[in-house]
Amino acid sequence: MQLDSSLSSRKSKPGQKITARIMQDVPLSSTSKLPAGAKVMGTIVSVTAGHPSEISFRFDAVRCRHKVIPIRTNLRAIASMMEVQDAQVPDAGPDRGTPWAWVNRDLIGGAVAYGQGGPVTRGDDVVGQSLFGGVLAKPRENRAAGCRGELGENEQLQALWVFSSDACGAFGLGNVQIAHHGRTAPAGEITLCSATGTSSIRGGSGLLLRIE
Repeated sequence: MQLDSSLSSRKSKPGQKITARIMQDVPLSSTSKLPAGAKVMGTIVSVTAGHPSEISFRFDAVRCRHKVIPIRTNLRAIASMMEVQDAQVPDAGPDRGTPWAWVNRDLIGGAVAYGQGGPVTRGDDVVGQSLFGGVLAKPRENRAAGCRGELGENEQLQALWVFSSDACGAFGLGNVQIAHHGRTAPAGEITLCSATGTSSIRGGSGLLLRIE
């Protein structure tokens, strides 16, 4: 999903409402989905300015078809607005003989999406499918960065938008890192931190969340 407005340990306040938009249809089952454009709503929980700095927040509801659905989320990966833009721009523009839908994109985390309807690959492995506006793949374990693979025996491909199947952590955000993913207590609470300055995330940045 994509943040609608910026978060900052210098300017944001506890209790402030925050929103984001789902950027790709999210399959829930073979017959239902959360549509692209649905609004995800949350709140800033706490802010610590200074050096180090922290900002904690949670997303706890999604508005879909005039309904508000309670959710609990944890954060797998976050990327700057520039990283998101770069992942949506093909490696090279199409020539006269190459339709736009066939061009390739480098996803955040290192995988490559081949056109629309083509494979998503990580090295020599096919890890998912490329779609218009996103990708479908199974989340893969990334032990080095601290992310799990698919949970249980879930075989359904997941909507990852502009992220690789093993994307984990912070991308393009300078000194800002994920201090708490929200998987453990306090469950659902996500904390970003910076040891050297303001913890700041611009509107337009991308987040890859698990919804529980």
